[in-house]
Amino acid sequence: MIKAAISGTGLYTPSESISNEELVECFNTYVQNFNATNAEKIEKGELDPLQESSAAFIEKASGIKSRYVMNKSGILDPEIMHPLLPERSNDEPSILCEMAVAAAKDALKNANRSVEDIDAVIVACSNLQRAYPAVSVEVQHYLGVEGFAYDMNVACSSATFGLQAALNAVQTGSAKAVLLINPEICTAHLNFRDRDSHFIFGDVCTAVVVEREDNLATDDSFEVISAKLMTKFSNNIRNNFGFLNRTAPGSENSSDKLFVQQGRKVFKEVSPLVAKMISAHLEENNFTANDLKQMWLHQANLSMNQLIAKRVFGRPVEENEAPVILDEYANTSSAGSVIAFHKHRKDLKSGDVGVICSFGAGYSVGNIILKKQ
Repeated sequence: MIKAAISGTGLYTPSESISNEELVECFNTYVQNFNATNAEKIEKGELDPLQESSAAFIEKASGIKSRYVMNKSGILDPEIMHPLLPERSNDEPSILCEMAVAAAKDALKNANRSVEDIDAVIVACSNLQRAYPAVSVEVQHYLGVEGFAYDMNVACSSATFGLQAALNAVQTGSAKAVLLINPEICTAHLNFRDRDSHFIFGDVCTAVVVEREDNLATDDSFEVISAKLMTKFSNNIRNNFGFLNRTAPGSENSSDKLFVQQGRKVFKEVSPLVAKMISAHLEENNFTANDLKQMWLHQANLSMNQLIAKRVFGRPVEENEAPVILDEYANTSSAGSVIAFHKHRKDLKSGDVGVICSFGAGYSVGNIILKKQ
């Protein structure tokens, strides 16, 4: 069987960042304005007052200290509270395409490859900005890649599910090398007026080159040992935005058209599910937790990641065993685990084993076992 390897990773980070303190200042101003405007209804008991937040609450609840964003001014305006990203003409590269091309070029450079070496492009992310034409085909065009391209969406597991698809393409011979790209503008589907979730997400784009192991142009690569996927339906993380919204007039601006989740239920149900799957996948491939050098987990919540890592290793883990980028980047959906891998892959030596794992809405879990070559 043809073996595949990850030969390069790339990262595009937006130039603007928002600290918890900045985010809270805007949110609390909104809360104060809302309560003042609705003071009479609140006093009569017809409406509950909104509660203010704090930077300390956010960090304790999530481990997040800041997040990168594609637009800061709109998010921090109490009258707007969402990114301002002007619509582009059909003759211009879309914003997802622009991010994807930047991350892809970084990954190609790190893999010592050029666009002529790539046969396929997969764009996998939580939210695609349009239905068609596929963003991946647009990215393929602007990169100048021959071959084929397609989009896919498995929410926060999109990157690992995309890696499985890239692995399949290489192993079956339909492509010698695949670019997997994860452009995530999570702030555009986040409700910045919701105290429980307004701090969760940031924006970013990652890219990965997957190619035949027998034809590498770099000595800094990781053999893909095995990929395992799992899905289980749940409504605990949901986004109901879609083209059918316009067919139900009056509900277009409902809060469920943005990101909503039952956080406590997700924590309780997903954490053991992910830990069990990682352990089982390792065992299926004749590895134990003692063989595991690093875990690059989905960057959703610090407590969640620590619990998953503790269950897999059977003990509290050191910071370098389950690297965290959540404090700087926040939750970047599918890109989070790839950012952790991208920034910490140099820590591994030849023969070391690591796991990329992502999990999210669906529920969905994707697990990739890698060995440093």
